[in-house]
Amino acid sequence: MRYPHCAVGLLACLAMAHSAVAEDAIKTIGEIERIDPAFDTLVPQDAKIEVLADGFEWSEGPVWVKAHDCLLFSDIPNNRIVKWKPGKGTDVFMQPSGFTGAHKFDGKEPGTNGLAISPEGHLTMCCHGDRNITQIVDGERRVLVSHYEGKRFNSPNDLVFDSAGNLYFTDPPYGLPGGLNGPEAELDFCGVYRFSKDGKLTLLTKECPRPNGIALSPDQKTLYVADSQECYWKAFPLKEDGSVGDSQMFYDGSKWRGKRPGGSDGLKVDTKGNVWATGPGGVLVFNSEGKLLGRISTGELTANCAFGPDGTLYMTADMYLCRVKTNAKGLIGSK
Repeated sequence: MRYPHCAVGLLACLAMAHSAVAEDAIKTIGEIERIDPAFDTLVPQDAKIEVLADGFEWSEGPVWVKAHDCLLFSDIPNNRIVKWKPGKGTDVFMQPSGFTGAHKFDGKEPGTNGLAISPEGHLTMCCHGDRNITQIVDGERRVLVSHYEGKRFNSPNDLVFDSAGNLYFTDPPYGLPGGLNGPEAELDFCGVYRFSKDGKLTLLTKECPRPNGIALSPDQKTLYVADSQECYWKAFPLKEDGSVGDSQMFYDGSKWRGKRPGGSDGLKVDTKGNVWATGPGGVLVFNSEGKLLGRISTGELTANCAFGPDGTLYMTADMYLCRVKTNAKGLIGSK
């Protein structure tokens, strides 16, 4: 079942999307690595990495939709958003998703990447092929923002809302055919941006060569950005006007690069300020000071993660959708 433009709205689409693949006996992969005793308070000793679904070409951008007790995530190469619901499994929620143009897309990643639910409850999508950020509002696709100083974005990658509805997002070239040197590139840098509630777009920084995952601290005074080229995470202090101060290195993961699958990608922050960041080997768990506490090692290229209810952490890992039980509480929104 396909919903090319999700014409009946987010809530109605979720109600209509019947499960096509039921959950079978759940298998497990990988291992839990405990580096610091504090990790035991976050992940139970008997926790396992459970595979909920597989067969995706490259899964990304999970978001929990509280109002409908389900998870949405991107399957980027297949230009679709997939829905997973407990007890029912997966089904296609939206296709096409990130590329809706009539012309041929010459890249390998046309679909949506990061997904988020706005404070108003609207599904908000980083669209690679369309090179914009789009929301589903009253059953229609509405482009929030697509250009900086008259030039099209590269391929918006990940995003996060603050409680006031201001949007922060990254714009590397991973969904742009040819990258920054390709014929379709209009910007010569990769930026981190703020799109304010009143519609003002601000370039916060372009110091990260390939900004990727992005998240806010619980007090919304720190903006975390992963850089997938250098394999590090930086912390930017947020000023009252929404701009950022000088960055600090939160964690340099370059020593792991090439030794374990994957790199610094998506991340989420729990209510206590711990950072759950996909990186080499799986999901690396840091305290708020940037100390590595442990690793949820999927053994796969792990792209992103999202908290659901009851401390469940969902992970998109290459062809897999996985979950692990935690004792943390995520900032999953009110919608």
